[in-house]
Amino acid sequence: MRAKPKSDFSVRLASAAVMLAIAGIAFYFGGLLLDGFVVLVAIATWGEFIRLVSRTGASLTMRSLGLIAGTAYIAGAALALVTLPALLVALVVAVVIFTDTGAYAAGRTFGGPKIAPSISPSKTWAGLLGGMAAAGLIAGAALGFVGMAASALAPGQDTSLRWGVVGIGAAIGAGLAVAAQAGDFLESWLKRRAGVKDSSNLIPGHGGVFDRTDGLLPVAIIAGLAAYVAGWPNA
Repeated sequence: MRAKPKSDFSVRLASAAVMLAIAGIAFYFGGLLLDGFVVLVAIATWGEFIRLVSRTGASLTMRSLGLIAGTAYIAGAALALVTLPALLVALVVAVVIFTDTGAYAAGRTFGGPKIAPSISPSKTWAGLLGGMAAAGLIAGAALGFVGMAASALAPGQDTSLRWGVVGIGAAIGAGLAVAAQAGDFLESWLKRRAGVKDSSNLIPGHGGVFDRTDGLLPVAIIAGLAAYVAGWPNA
C-alpha cells in the first residue's frame, strides 16, 4: 500500500504564526520599523520577480521591459505603504487577507467553473465572489466604525449616513478584492511561464514572499493613489 503524502499543514501553520508575529511587531512599533519591514518585503518580492522573469524564456527585449514594469509596480506599492498611515496600511492588508480567505473557503466549498484554468487551475468564479464578499465585509465594517465614531463626535447626525458609509466601504472592499485576485493571476501567469510552482522556497509551506504579496501589490497602489487624490498627507 502506498503511503499517504505527509501533510504540511503544521509547517504552514508555524510559518504563518511567525509571519504574523513579525508583521505584528512592525505594526505595533510603527514608524521606521514598519517602513523598514515594508522595504525588506518589497526587496524580497523584487528579487523573486526578477527570478521568475529571467526564467520565462522570453526575448531579452521582453524580459527587460518586464523587469522595468515590474520594478515600477513593486516600488509603487512599497511607496504607497510607507506613505499611508499605519491604520490604513493595516486595513489594506486586512482586505487582502480576507480576500484570500474568502476565496479559498468559497472555492473549496462550492467549486464550479474556473476563471482561467490555463493560468491558475484552482481559481473559480465562486472563489472570486467569496473573496469579494469577505473583503466587502471587513471594509464595510471598518468604514462603518469610522462612521459611528464620527456620529459620536457629532450628536444628532442622521444614522442613515452611517449605513451609507458601510455600503460604500463594502463596495470598495469588493472592488479591491478583484484587484487582489488580478495580482494573484499576474504572478500565476509568470510562474507558468517560468515553469515553477512557487516564486521561491523561502517560507516553509508557503513558497516565496511574492506568493504572499501578489495580491497586496495592486491593492496598495490603488489605496495610495486614492489617498493622493483625496489630498493625503496634506488634507
